[in-house]
Amino acid sequence: MIDFSKIEQYRENNRIEAKKALGGLPKSIWETYSAFANTYGGIILLGVEEWADKSLHTVDLPDPDRLVKEFWDIINNPNKTSVNVLSSKDVFVQEVDGDHIVVINVPRAERSYKPVYVDGNPLNTYRRNGEGDYRCTKEEYQAMVRDASVKTQDMLVLDEMDMTVFNKESVRSYRQRMRLSRPGHVWEALEDEDFLLKLGAVGIGTDGKKHPTSAGLLMFGNEYDIVREFNSYFLDYQEQYDADTRWTDRIISSSGDWSGNVYDFYFRVYNKLIQDIKVPFKIDSGVRVDDTTVHQALREALANCLVNADYYGRQGLVIIKKRDRITMANPGGFRIEVDAAKSGGISDPRNGTMLKMFNMIDIGERAGSGIPNIFRVWREQGWVMPAITEQLEPERTILSLTFEKTSDKSQAIKASNTTIYSMQKQSVIEYLTREIQADCKAIADLLGISSPRARAVLAKMVKDEIVVTEGGNRNRTYKLKS
Repeated sequence: MIDFSKIEQYRENNRIEAKKALGGLPKSIWETYSAFANTYGGIILLGVEEWADKSLHTVDLPDPDRLVKEFWDIINNPNKTSVNVLSSKDVFVQEVDGDHIVVINVPRAERSYKPVYVDGNPLNTYRRNGEGDYRCTKEEYQAMVRDASVKTQDMLVLDEMDMTVFNKESVRSYRQRMRLSRPGHVWEALEDEDFLLKLGAVGIGTDGKKHPTSAGLLMFGNEYDIVREFNSYFLDYQEQYDADTRWTDRIISSSGDWSGNVYDFYFRVYNKLIQDIKVPFKIDSGVRVDDTTVHQALREALANCLVNADYYGRQGLVIIKKRDRITMANPGGFRIEVDAAKSGGISDPRNGTMLKMFNMIDIGERAGSGIPNIFRVWREQGWVMPAITEQLEPERTILSLTFEKTSDKSQAIKASNTTIYSMQKQSVIEYLTREIQADCKAIADLLGISSPRARAVLAKMVKDEIVVTEGGNRNRTYKLKS
């Protein structure tokens, strides 16, 4: 919610839309409703206009209660909107400096309600970016439809494929790991086909025969078979240690010299990730314990990236390791609010069967504690807090893990890195949308970085004409320019 006593300090952005509405309920309001519901949510203000300097000002509505009634009548009409995601408290009349405006708080729709479209036509599905509402592409629409399903994406039985798609070495390796993790398990004596059926890697098709599931194909299939179902499937790991070369080491799923499946990719990449990670080790009864909480957090982050990817999405899954950070980017947006994921207790994986497969060999967390654990470990190490960001067109989720102390002055320089800066910029924009203005310390606390580094980030945002400053020296504050 915004502070209505300071409404002139706000600007239209990806979370705020202002409309004069003096001629009645604007027709464009439904595009904005769809866009907010399908993206991050937002506030629609009726009776508010944008001046030439982009500031917002109220215009007294002659009959706000009539607008509220008209809005409820239309939004509950299935011929106008596919679903009403609002509750009664989300729409109300607000008095601002003697003027009356209508406030419509549109929440982010749960995935089961998406896509939210208008005029009875799924083609009229919108999303919100910094420039306003835009009509979704066919690809974005289909991604939301897939996520809306009660079944996770990887439960599909692939009737057109047979058991020959499985890489025997991958299955053998998995079963060996499971014997070590769960000795004496009841599935241990089963033949491979029956074992894969119990695991969820195989299902019974419409013909009554055994066929691979999407999860089984992704985890244990051969890359050339995987791309038959997932045309954009591509796994990419890069080590970028030298600024003069694109990469110093690389693992890609399409190389042809290994299976190219998710299971084998996980272990190949994890062994690369933990090299050169300078973390303290523990001594237990005089024996060095190499498996630290940092190693556990890296396993969690890698598993999360793999089981939450939309393998039908574009651009593939890309993991980049540099000397001071690791970024993990997967196709597909977050299925729950990012803040809820950080808080923990909520688990909604895109590929639940794959998560179960990882769980059976003691990798991954089902109870939604994975991401909070990653943040906790980074906090305990005194490192810059991890950053999670969502991107649109196409949808991607990016996790950035930085191995630098929050007090390290060199971070002020390295903050100019495009990926890190874009994540920090988005966090600052969302914060200033809510709080109007903030000083450097508040931004430093928000980003989990030192004040000098926060000043460097804010200075770049001022240079990029994203924020403006007020006051000087210790009294300096920052707010959004637009």
